[in-house]
Amino acid sequence: MRVHHSLLLVALLFASATAYAEPSKLQTLSEQSGFLKTGRYAEVIALCAAFESAYPDSVRCFKFGSTPEGRPMMALAVSTSGALTPAAARERGMPVVLIQGGIHAGEIDGKDAGFLALRELLDGSAARGTLDQQVLLFVPVFNVDGHERMGRWNRPNQNGPEEMGWRTTAQNLNLNRDYAKAESAEMQAMLGLVEDWNPLAIIDLHATNGAQFEHDIAIMVEPLYAGDGELRKAGAALGESVRSALTKQGSLPLAFYPSFVESDNPASGFQDSVAPPRFSSGYFYLRNRFAMLVETHSWKDYPTRVRITRNTIIAVLEHSAKHAQEWQRLTSEADARSAALAGKPVALDYKATSKVREIDYRGYAYTRTPSAISGALMTRYDPSKPEIWRLPLRDEVVENQTVSAPLAGYLVPAAHAADIAARLSRHGIRHRIVTSALPAVDAESFRAEQATLAAKSVEGAQRLDLKGTWKRERRDLTAGALFVPIAQPKARLLIALLEPQAPDSYAAWGVFNNAFETKEYMEAYVAEEVGRDMLASDPALAETFNKRLATDPEFAKSPEMRLQFFYQRHPSWDERLNLYPVLRVDSAPTE
Repeated sequence: MRVHHSLLLVALLFASATAYAEPSKLQTLSEQSGFLKTGRYAEVIALCAAFESAYPDSVRCFKFGSTPEGRPMMALAVSTSGALTPAAARERGMPVVLIQGGIHAGEIDGKDAGFLALRELLDGSAARGTLDQQVLLFVPVFNVDGHERMGRWNRPNQNGPEEMGWRTTAQNLNLNRDYAKAESAEMQAMLGLVEDWNPLAIIDLHATNGAQFEHDIAIMVEPLYAGDGELRKAGAALGESVRSALTKQGSLPLAFYPSFVESDNPASGFQDSVAPPRFSSGYFYLRNRFAMLVETHSWKDYPTRVRITRNTIIAVLEHSAKHAQEWQRLTSEADARSAALAGKPVALDYKATSKVREIDYRGYAYTRTPSAISGALMTRYDPSKPEIWRLPLRDEVVENQTVSAPLAGYLVPAAHAADIAARLSRHGIRHRIVTSALPAVDAESFRAEQATLAAKSVEGAQRLDLKGTWKRERRDLTAGALFVPIAQPKARLLIALLEPQAPDSYAAWGVFNNAFETKEYMEAYVAEEVGRDMLASDPALAETFNKRLATDPEFAKSPEMRLQFFYQRHPSWDERLNLYPVLRVDSAPTE
């Protein structure tokens, strides 16, 4: 539940924090220390209140959620137009841009850069007038509990600040793996904030790990390769505009994530991609909104990284001030196109082709020699010797798996309806309960021909890889089934969540694993008798059995497989085994 507490209550709870931020200064501990340190979360709460006190007509500080450890999740709505609530923004047609810091709380550049940029925007020393035309929604720290797990060595691959927070939440969840499944309290609060404010663009501020090189930041935007075709042009323009502004300020921005194809081997080059929707950059394009992933280079010192992140925030807001009204039109049109996707092909994921081009990359001299420590071939960089690397880049990205959207939508049987309804509601996806029984529904069913469980858990879940096809059949459903129409603006996101072979579907995250587990069995001595009877009474079956014995050595040597052959053909076999418990339908069930 999203609760908006009064500033008085926040001040009483965190009165000790006010020493950090007097309204006359509005400076972070980071700025006061020359960007060598970063403050604790009490500073965020104090600054949030202080900015509202200093600019009551332009800033609203509010709580939008609570963490598992009971800390408030704070946000600032900022606009010199005075549109400081979702209702006011909608009434005035004010576009909203969401900037979030600290989703990985050790990568905390965005918090300190955001407060610096905010003060300069409000006092008019930077990008004067940009807040007249839009609302900045600023979340200084997304992963609040992780932020308070402060330590000097929480980011061993990062140059400053002196101490920083932890990557994951108090429940050890990585929030930037949780957008699609939305299981954490923090992500549910964030999606609630997104539903309330409907931002056109979401800017996610990070610091990357990786090799040592001269490039100081990467700016990646979707839609670019993925999503609505008309939005891709505007997404490309946003990325190019911000990178151009950063270049003029002395940065060396990249348009792709600088992770080598082969870990620790610069010669292997880079491969561009589209992130799946567990990530912010792979999630929001499915909602027909712009997502920008910002990655400063972790080996640059903290003052440099904060300055560059501040420059990025300003560049984003200057671009959005010029184009957000156009974005409103484009996203509205994209929403309408998504609502008309019925029967049309939709990509489930993307891949880079084998097409390679060479690029000049600003690196350092390095050697690759065997290590006495690890025994492996190890790269050693010399940052005192800059050099140009000529590297391969695969950046032709195309659709990989595609599926035709259902003509009417999805039906979820009553047994799973409450759970799936709650999950879809977190994303603002429309659905309704069917109050009558649905006998012999003409539908498409997906039965897995192969269901492979991951060898170990990911984010506390045992992921599932399914191979199979949709086939038409009739199924009986009791009253209480859930109907989810495809004709809605978030249709792309709906497909990503309910198509079983999508990389971050509920099925892939193990929500339906029970459907792919054998629950009943036939004793071996019973199967022996059943097999003899079936062979004696069914010549065609006997021929099939004998042919398989002759042609399949593994089958011939396995008593279990041979007995299973008969059990699967017996009336006692569970016909629902490996049946995905979601149907696709061509027509909506009657109310």
